[in-house]
Amino acid sequence: MQLQTIYIVNPQTLFYILIAILSLSFIFDKILDTLNARRFSDSIPKLLTDVYDQEEYKKSQDYKKTNHRFGNLTSSFSIILTLTFFFLDGFKFVDDIARSFSNNSIVIALIFFGIIMIGSDLLTTPFSYYKTFVIEEKFGFNKTTRKTFILDKIKGLLMTVVLGGGILSIIIWFYELTGKNFWLYAWGLVAVFSIFMNMFYSKLIVPLFNKQTPLKEGELKTAITEYAQKVGFTLENIFVIDGSKRSTKANAYFSGFGKQKRITLYDTLINDLEVDEIVAVLAHEVGHYKKKHIIFNLFSSIILTGITLYILSLFINSPVLSQALQVSIPSFHIGLIAFGILYSPISEVTSLVMNHFSRKFEYQADNYAKNTYRGEPLVSSLKKLSKNSLSNLTPHPAYVFVHYSHPTLLERVKNLNQ
Repeated sequence: MQLQTIYIVNPQTLFYILIAILSLSFIFDKILDTLNARRFSDSIPKLLTDVYDQEEYKKSQDYKKTNHRFGNLTSSFSIILTLTFFFLDGFKFVDDIARSFSNNSIVIALIFFGIIMIGSDLLTTPFSYYKTFVIEEKFGFNKTTRKTFILDKIKGLLMTVVLGGGILSIIIWFYELTGKNFWLYAWGLVAVFSIFMNMFYSKLIVPLFNKQTPLKEGELKTAITEYAQKVGFTLENIFVIDGSKRSTKANAYFSGFGKQKRITLYDTLINDLEVDEIVAVLAHEVGHYKKKHIIFNLFSSIILTGITLYILSLFINSPVLSQALQVSIPSFHIGLIAFGILYSPISEVTSLVMNHFSRKFEYQADNYAKNTYRGEPLVSSLKKLSKNSLSNLTPHPAYVFVHYSHPTLLERVKNLNQ
């Protein structure tokens, strides 16, 4: 049914459908943001009254309100810029520039997306700079130097060019070689890449941005090792990452499979929490592994990618996609942009489903930590981490439903206290 619709609709109608999707998405997000902002000054729930004192709560409110105003500014700028680009035939302009350099479709696509990416980065970097060096600095979070900020930008750009450009080139090559069956080959490529990155991300990518060192012998490592042995979890790789290089906010994460699996603790986490609290956080991460959440998320992502690529293969041959963006010569890269916008409502729905599973998995990991270690230190660690990041303790339920991959602190504390 969708396939028939895309072929009978004329380019002008499709153009306004794309504009409507972008506009409605913006309006929907602003409604959610506004509903959430109205809860910023709500009273703290009784179970969380020990998270902030009066002065700290006032600071957290100021932080949330500042970010809300800044978010409104950046998102408004983005939608205005995007719509202006559409109405002024910006894609045709960039496509013409790309075609002036080459007749090769892969080269044209790389130049096209390169111009879009660099232009977007130049326009958004001032906002990123302000966020880092004004807002985060004002509230005591920022530890990033200007040198690190610039180097991160350069490294991120190079990674996008090498990895993103490489994958895009191969997918277009598959498309030209196999026609509508390209999605199968592209799916295989993305699947292999996803598994590879999950296995070796910490070894190959993280060192480009952060220093990782094995956790030193001592009370913490002994406690972690004893817990891992207790639950039958082979753990040889425990690393500390210098998160304090950029921010005071703390985190921990699990990555890899088999011999490549590792736990990474931010140095800020080690500084902020007691030993039993860190072990409780680790127990939560082990719970994700034991419950096979990581495998579920990885393969769910691969399956969703396959579905998306298959639907793309049904649409990408239609010249209407390119014509809707005022580009007379049909091409994979222009069709990809139009399709991406058309598919975004479906993507939003799948995101809601994945967030639902993610929140469910967080409860399961919390319960695993509570049952194999203790719930009290996990509760106290969650409260400390929320306090140190000035987290919102009273988010609107609708905002949580759409955007949160984790349950709220209140919900997690209630669950752990059962």
